[in-house]
Amino acid sequence: MKIYKTQKEVEKDIKDGILSINGDVSFECSLNIKASIIITAGNINARDITARDITARDITAGDITAWDITARDINAGDITAWDINARDITAGNILYWAFCCVYQDIKCLSINGTRDKNQKPICLDGKLEFKKKRKTINSK
Repeated sequence: MKIYKTQKEVEKDIKDGILSINGDVSFECSLNIKASIIITAGNINARDITARDITARDITAGDITAWDITARDINAGDITAWDINARDITAGNILYWAFCCVYQDIKCLSINGTRDKNQKPICLDGKLEFKKKRKTINSK
């Protein structure tokens, strides 16, 4: 597994606008890059990702911001993207530009297209399920 602890470590591995990793990768820092991320034969584990395009098998992250996301499974806090293509999406709030399509299920607090003309989310073999926001209890 490739582990990045700082954004500078990530930037060193970007070649021609692409961060290409073969195998699993973990970003132990917030990431804001003007590059595409391509993961082959591996998964992404991160807190916050901001990138042009993200292509991976499985993505587990806090917040994701990208133009295009292509993945088998996405588990995230909030997702902001132009287009999302995935098998399953589990997230807090999802904002997409024009089109969001999954094979199985979308589970989220909310989902909205931001382009004036956009397609409603499509779940080919599954369903769209809205989760209730968990109440937090402050302990003193």
